[in-house]
Amino acid sequence: MTTHAFFKAPIPVNEPVRSYSPGSADRANLKRALAEARESVTEIPQYIGSEQVFSGVRENVTMPHDHRHVLAHYHIGTEEDVRKAIDAALAKSSSWAAMSWEHRAAIFLKAADLIAGPYRYKLNAATMQGQSKNAYQAEIDSACELIDFLRFNVAFMTQIYADQPSSSPGCWNRMVYRPLEGFVFALTPFNFTAIAGNLPAAPALMGNVVVWKPAFSQLYAANLIMQIFREAGLPDGVINMILVDGPDAGKVIFEHESFAGLHFTGSTAVFREIWKTIGNNLPKYRSFPRIVGETGGKDFVLVHSSADPLPVAAALVRGAFEYQGQKCSAASRAYIPSDRWPDIRKEIVAMLKEVKMGPVEDFRNFVNAVIDERAFDKIAGYLSQAKEDGLEVLWGGNADKSTGYFVEPTVLVTKDPYYRTMVEEIFGPVLTVFVFEPSDFEQVISMVDRTSPYALTGALFCNDREVVAHAADRLSNAAGNFYINDKPTGAVVGQQPFGGARASGTNDKAGAMQNLLRWVSSRTIKETFVSPVDFRYPFMQES
Repeated sequence: MTTHAFFKAPIPVNEPVRSYSPGSADRANLKRALAEARESVTEIPQYIGSEQVFSGVRENVTMPHDHRHVLAHYHIGTEEDVRKAIDAALAKSSSWAAMSWEHRAAIFLKAADLIAGPYRYKLNAATMQGQSKNAYQAEIDSACELIDFLRFNVAFMTQIYADQPSSSPGCWNRMVYRPLEGFVFALTPFNFTAIAGNLPAAPALMGNVVVWKPAFSQLYAANLIMQIFREAGLPDGVINMILVDGPDAGKVIFEHESFAGLHFTGSTAVFREIWKTIGNNLPKYRSFPRIVGETGGKDFVLVHSSADPLPVAAALVRGAFEYQGQKCSAASRAYIPSDRWPDIRKEIVAMLKEVKMGPVEDFRNFVNAVIDERAFDKIAGYLSQAKEDGLEVLWGGNADKSTGYFVEPTVLVTKDPYYRTMVEEIFGPVLTVFVFEPSDFEQVISMVDRTSPYALTGALFCNDREVVAHAADRLSNAAGNFYINDKPTGAVVGQQPFGGARASGTNDKAGAMQNLLRWVSSRTIKETFVSPVDFRYPFMQES
């Protein structure tokens, strides 16, 4: 029986961040979840239609901060598995698109409540151990942000569906927001569990079917997300999780006539190659694919002489070194006037003396390990080169991968504003500072704007409102998320929709209605109640 009603979705409210303070039940429950995860080894399959596929060809999932400890084995797929996942998705597309929106919404709202409740500690523990995040970084990611994505997206969906055209007398105009014709490919990164969950879930909420390839280094939490979606009632085949190397998956996906869209977060270089491949294959596709990508960043902090030193120092330490700088939004280049530098420098050093580094199980640690050996070697290479090139190492500069992939939070000071660590994305706990004369502030604004090809996030610290207005205007294209007197990280769903342009992506703003609009194809319907019966118009009369 069809229900005839206009439904109001629950009004979303940002999920409160829990503190995990000593003596709290939350802390005890999270510690217990961490211990339980250490005691077992999980087998991670592919999810294709109604099947969980265990290939028997396995690779290890290890802890970045304790790389000898195996958390799980994942079962590697093949190109044939990719074809089966596409077939499973397309077989489900008609029934999923036909399902009333409130039922699709209910699935993801239930998933949000499962994460907020019974799965909170388990998913946070999986993120902590699999991706080396401390308790707070896991809480704001795998709990709060993912919950917010799922709940706010439902509200955004209803806003889209409610946006209807006007009608002239005698007719009724309607807008139908159809899912894309085909399947969406979601390609997700290692660094945020929330992104890994949202990239397949957002298109699926809008009625699309999805083939999802998570990063292998995020699989421990990704597997749990799939289990949560299934428990929430997501039908088999709507989201299919494959464990295939990117190039092998791409050979099949980007050649398929029903490829309809890409939801991507990852490197700029990979995104450019994918875009090129899609462009070359356009004649093969039934429709022009939707391409949505959030890529790299080289995020800046610009300081004016009117700024207070202590907030600047706190923002730099948090913005550069939380989650080991492995955020697309992490502060990695700072421009500080010479009249503020001595005080800011003093405060940075004082704070970093208090920073502890080590495994996530010790909640006193602010800094943990970088994700894997490849990342470690890349970052260590930058540090070694900087030392050889004579840069001042204000703090840190050392790295050790004997037990885990640990890189010290490092502050470099350069006299060359175009030195490579001011320009290139490092994706690690490395902050480079350029000190300038206060009288050169105007030129430095231009320097900030043109130094990097990226335009993701940036921050301005200034207590002079005229300067704030001027600099914000001058830097209008330098950052898709711009912060005034705050660090350039920590975007909140529904408050600061996230995304940048230039080499940082398509700026389709995850956590906003704009993103969901990319996953629908609009159809206009005009119904005339009394149809004309004559071809003639009044102007045709002779008199």
